[in-house]
Amino acid sequence: MSTAVLRTEVRLFRREPGGLFWILAFPTLLLVILGSVPSFRQPSDDLGGLRTIDAYVPVAVLLGLIVGGLQSMPQTLTGYRERGILRRLAATPVRPSALLRAQMLVYGAASLASALLVLAVGRLGFDVRLPKQSVGYALALLLAVTVALALGSVVSALSRTTKIAGAIGSAVFFPSMFCAGVWLPVQAMPDVLARIVGYTPFGAAAQALNQAAAGHWPGWTHLGVLAIWILLLTGAAARWFRWE
Repeated sequence: MSTAVLRTEVRLFRREPGGLFWILAFPTLLLVILGSVPSFRQPSDDLGGLRTIDAYVPVAVLLGLIVGGLQSMPQTLTGYRERGILRRLAATPVRPSALLRAQMLVYGAASLASALLVLAVGRLGFDVRLPKQSVGYALALLLAVTVALALGSVVSALSRTTKIAGAIGSAVFFPSMFCAGVWLPVQAMPDVLARIVGYTPFGAAAQALNQAAAGHWPGWTHLGVLAIWILLLTGAAARWFRWE
């Protein structure tokens, strides 16, 4: 039954052009636009000798995760609840929890595919080096995907309608993008601001990815921050989530 639910959710996701664009294509498109600016392909002292395009690859990676976790998944789950789909599933052999797992797998896989696409385009199109510490990068990326889905689950738990999900998701979305470095890369932030941002889910993820990209093992402080946020958000989602 769980496999059938997963196949169904994959088919439904593939029929949503909005989700495909914003999760899979938009982060890469943003990277291409930034990389087309000549000055962004020149080393910058403010970024420790990195080019702006180098600094924005981890940002674009996180952007796909944030869109999938905070915008797309909550809208889908809340829509199911609003239309009574979850309530009807509770009366069948297919448990609603199977649908929740399928949703997280679909959006988690889409977010990872977006990250791989960003890395590939960055390397092939703008000569951005692949992460030197690949194992540490993969670990930080998996934690970042998990924290995005956990935060999206909390948004779904707090939202009774899709309108509320959109409002709460947007309220969390923009601060998350700031912490990820969309408007100002973490490397260019003042030290005090960078330390503060480092205690947020996507600020910690950005710094962990940056460290791994540079060839260092991600700081245990940043990995620990991500792990704590995952535990807190997962617990909150489990406590507040309702199927009806």
